[in-house]
Amino acid sequence: MTRQQLFQQIQLKKSYLCVGLDADITKIPKHLLEKEDPIFEFNKQIIDATKEYCVAYKPNTAFYESLGPDGWRSLQKTVAYIPKDIFTIADAKRGDIGNTSRLYAKAFFENMDFDSITVAPYMGEDSVMPFLEFNNKWVIVLAHTSNKGSMDFQLFNDKGKTLYQEVIEKSQQWASPDELMFVVGATRADKIGEIRKLAPDNFFLVPGVGAQGGDLGEVSKYGMNKQCGLLVNSSRGIIYASDKEDFADTARGESKKLQQQMSEYLEMYL
Repeated sequence: MTRQQLFQQIQLKKSYLCVGLDADITKIPKHLLEKEDPIFEFNKQIIDATKEYCVAYKPNTAFYESLGPDGWRSLQKTVAYIPKDIFTIADAKRGDIGNTSRLYAKAFFENMDFDSITVAPYMGEDSVMPFLEFNNKWVIVLAHTSNKGSMDFQLFNDKGKTLYQEVIEKSQQWASPDELMFVVGATRADKIGEIRKLAPDNFFLVPGVGAQGGDLGEVSKYGMNKQCGLLVNSSRGIIYASDKEDFADTARGESKKLQQQMSEYLEMYL
């Protein structure tokens, strides 16, 4: 998916919502366990209920890998089921030496046909570049994440510059904003304006709104650019809003609430 196609979907749906498909076999409604593929059935119903209100889906691959071959099959079926006009993110956090990264890229871009993948940049340029060899595919580099442990390394300051600032500035030398995004946690809302100055044209994937306590209003105010530039993710707050048979309807309601808020912020700041 191109940048313009993604922006068109944002304009059409008046939304920059990304729904995290973190399908946990221990948390999905119990009645689904009777199905042949409970994980896919759960995702299918979530997708049917929320596709009107979101522009992206983000399966975290750990939830599928933990189930072995069956989990991978559920993931492949899920990605194939997502409408083609909705952006797909493999939240895999890969990153290794060049030939290994190239195989990771083939797995997610050719085999499963994801639009994008999250990449850990710790090993540097040659671990990221293989992901950038695919047309109309995106690399989403971990920059300033929302977890507590992010403070261990990302805020390391050398000569007035933190490590996450160095990551953002250096990686922009490798690719254009048409193929490079950054992960910027919603729980770091005080930093989003600063990060937007470092990367004025790039899209940000923003986890941490909802269950983790991130504020959508703050993220939108300080993070939006002229093409919105935000994909704000909500996982647990949508997909696990109910563990009963009404889970899909409840997920629809939660995603609609966020979309309505986003519509207001788009009108306000875009």
